[in-house]
Amino acid sequence: MTDAITGRCGTVAIVGRPNVGKSTLLNRILGQKLAITSHKAQTTRHSILGIKTSAAGQILFVDTPGIHQRGENALNRYLNRTARAALADTDLILFVVEALRWTEEDEQALAAVARAGVECIAVINKVDRVEDKEALLPFLKTLGERHAFRELFPVSAARGNQVEALEQAVLAALPEGEPIFPEEQLTDRSERFFAAELLREQLTQRYGEELPYRTTVEIERFEVVDGRYVINALIWVERPGQKAIIIGKQGESLKATATQARLEMQKLFDCPVHLEVWVKIKKSWSSDEAALARLGYSED
Repeated sequence: MTDAITGRCGTVAIVGRPNVGKSTLLNRILGQKLAITSHKAQTTRHSILGIKTSAAGQILFVDTPGIHQRGENALNRYLNRTARAALADTDLILFVVEALRWTEEDEQALAAVARAGVECIAVINKVDRVEDKEALLPFLKTLGERHAFRELFPVSAARGNQVEALEQAVLAALPEGEPIFPEEQLTDRSERFFAAELLREQLTQRYGEELPYRTTVEIERFEVVDGRYVINALIWVERPGQKAIIIGKQGESLKATATQARLEMQKLFDCPVHLEVWVKIKKSWSSDEAALARLGYSED
């Protein structure tokens, strides 16, 4: 642990409905891709700690799954429990919404924020997509009337607009304290975890709307051999038809997915990666609490 950094330190939960840009915001603040992203909802399935250390202090950001109403299977319940659990032990909440859009799921997420009773900053994301900026004013006014927010921050996580100012506002809201993690540490998650996430990201980006929600990834082997990472991964699906789609004609779809995932892993791990991927069927895994736990979906 470094003694050079003094100032403020605290935990900040990033919450909101699916697909408002929570993971993009975390990646932008950290200056590095940590959380996987896609244009599809519910890409994030686990709470991910991102550590930002500066001369002014250390912020422990917790990216969470989107609070949602989609379905009532075991996976959906796990995602909502994970997001709400992050609110139980935090110093500050960033409640992320999409500019000019308010849904029942936003209302549901804000209700969870209100129940937590923790100070909260509203982050209005995707303002770069708003052509008429004056239209933001009534939206901000209405949002401010929904909850006693500490501040309201319009930002563009994708472009970085106002993100640095938001970070300063977050620091100002945190208690004084010494850093918890070493200055160079970025997360508490393992490289094995991120290998699975990067492969799942490719599944989410490459396939149709429903298929990614019926897939998950398990890393069977993660070793360093002769200076390179050797990774064996399983993609679990629920039905034979899903397996056929992922593999594709003569295995071309699976090959393309694995190749791009391997390139992303090499960027993150900064070393050569040998990746082998198989697709297997586990019937109704997303509705089976025991199967979810075996596949790493656990609050422990």
